[in-house]
Amino acid sequence: MKSKDRSQSLQAWYEAQAGVSGSTLTMIAGDASFRRYFRVVADGHRAVLCDSPPATEKNPEFLAIALALTAAGVRVPKIIHVDLERGFFALEDLGDQTLLPLLEESAVDAYYADAFEMLERLALADHREFSLPNYEYSLLAAELRLFPEWFCEGLLGLSLDGRARDAFQSLEEVLCERALAQPQVVVHRDFHARNLMVLEGGGLATIDFQDAVVGPISYDLVSLLRDCYLRWPVARVKDWALAYRRRLLDRGLALPEETDFLTDFDWIGLQRHIKVLGIFARLHLRDGKAAYLQDLPRVLSYVRDGLSAYDHSPALAGFGEWFEAQIVPLAEKQTWYVSPSTLAEPW
Repeated sequence: MKSKDRSQSLQAWYEAQAGVSGSTLTMIAGDASFRRYFRVVADGHRAVLCDSPPATEKNPEFLAIALALTAAGVRVPKIIHVDLERGFFALEDLGDQTLLPLLEESAVDAYYADAFEMLERLALADHREFSLPNYEYSLLAAELRLFPEWFCEGLLGLSLDGRARDAFQSLEEVLCERALAQPQVVVHRDFHARNLMVLEGGGLATIDFQDAVVGPISYDLVSLLRDCYLRWPVARVKDWALAYRRRLLDRGLALPEETDFLTDFDWIGLQRHIKVLGIFARLHLRDGKAAYLQDLPRVLSYVRDGLSAYDHSPALAGFGEWFEAQIVPLAEKQTWYVSPSTLAEPW
């Protein structure tokens, strides 16, 4: 069914479910998937309609996780009506205010405190009640392999030779093994400022959680503090990470010592950011979403910093040397590349 036909069907479905007529439908911002979102207004009713094609989207998972998150005390959009067979959802309208543009120096601590509370609830939740898949080695590794396929070969035109593939394999092994050794909790998996909604009455809600898993306790923390869409000073990020660790310790969770916790945080950050290089390249090349290219320089800088900070690790050092010699020069020649120091940041 064509997009226009689906939106018309979605509107008619909502009117039938809500018992209204003469609704107006306005498209609102989407995300990196094939889902589309619309605001609907009719007879005093207001909702967000989601067209989520069942052939490509995880609709049963979205529904189940939304209910489980609500039970765990994590604020998500209320589900008003749903048709899983057609991939139609009517959701509570939380407005348009995402957290990202509000993260200024004077406000960030208060907002991140609210975000930490949400992450704390996820960490304390009984993941058996969520029926989530594990963030196992095969999934962590498959995500990393998006980097050579889509970023190196697809975007930069660089095929990895045998030596490069060996270096990448060694990196993959140490990053995945370290991730699996962390305490395992409910992981949102895309917990960043674009997926946090600021509510009119105060507080935050989270969206785009259908890919949740049981995985490393520091994964969502690094998604938030080393956000692909903005960057904070290294010392500030360290202070926030350790403050969150203290919160969890106060709630009785057993965690690694500070140094090991920060290493876990840094290494899962490398896994995430190397993966994101591949994802953003794929969004451009496969899905025609070129806007994600503008965030690649920031993500590249996260990867370079993470590799250089652990050059005492043979696996990270070997991959880092190849990355600096092969990837960085090619990236700097791309039209989308800018020096990270020129990026507009909130500090």
